[in-house]
Amino acid sequence: MADVSAAWSRWQPLAGLPPLSPALLAETLDGGQAFRWQRLPDNSWLGHWGAHVARLRLDTRERVEWSAPVGIRDAVGPALARYLGLDRDFAGLTDTLPWRSDPHLARCVVSLSGLRILRQPFGETLLGFLCSATKQIVQIKQMIALLAGRHGAPLNNGAGADETSWGLETAKGSAVPTFHRLPTWAELARVPETELRACLLGFRARYISQTAQYLAAHPGWLDETETLPYLEAKERLCSLPGVGEKVADCVLLFGAGRLEAFPVDVWILKTLVRRYGLDGWSTPQLAQFGRVHFGPLAGLAQQFLFAWERQEARK
Repeated sequence: MADVSAAWSRWQPLAGLPPLSPALLAETLDGGQAFRWQRLPDNSWLGHWGAHVARLRLDTRERVEWSAPVGIRDAVGPALARYLGLDRDFAGLTDTLPWRSDPHLARCVVSLSGLRILRQPFGETLLGFLCSATKQIVQIKQMIALLAGRHGAPLNNGAGADETSWGLETAKGSAVPTFHRLPTWAELARVPETELRACLLGFRARYISQTAQYLAAHPGWLDETETLPYLEAKERLCSLPGVGEKVADCVLLFGAGRLEAFPVDVWILKTLVRRYGLDGWSTPQLAQFGRVHFGPLAGLAQQFLFAWERQEARK
């Protein structure tokens, strides 16, 4: 293995983030909010977002530490704080959820205490969830990695080095980490649909290509959408090819910090039927129930329900 210290900054505590268990850190980074984190053999996590790369790990007291390539360390620190939502008191927000009158939500909150919502780049979040239709997390991550590796600009450590000098060891038989940023929507507009399909996108390639063409023809559209009130932003997103209510809510929740968004996917559908008796309800009705029952932080409640249901399925 190469000398990690030559390419990476020293490990340092991530100020403002409460201690997390290994399972909770894994759920936050690799539980369906984001698709560009991978666990390394030493149980640290390597992640990419925008033009940033970082590693995270837990110390002996389960406090999160971070490291970044030395050349971009100063930029990664503030970006990581925003990405992990350190400007929000998630413990306080969680306490305002209606868990006192909702026994199932209370069970989820106790089991997953400390769960938080990531704040990812808006355009990247849209791309990730356009890839998500009828796919599991591992498959979405594969598509995203191919898009980055084939169509995204290479990243380096700030000193002109490529990924071979980053000093990372991957699990036996796994691919070398992809140190490329995701392609922008303007760049995707120049990629033929056939090349997108080669990234294992299937029918999603058409939606991504059409969305890219639209966004390229409307500069600033995404930036404006991100700042709009929730319902208006959701309506605009749903006008894009391949974007339905679930994808729009995911983009707004994980990419714009709109905690009122309540995505209804297969896991939330199961939860609302099994735990709340809402069998036979339509998806729009379930989404409305979520926003009314869980209140203005319905998206935070949704993530507890989602993670708990998946956790139970793994058991």
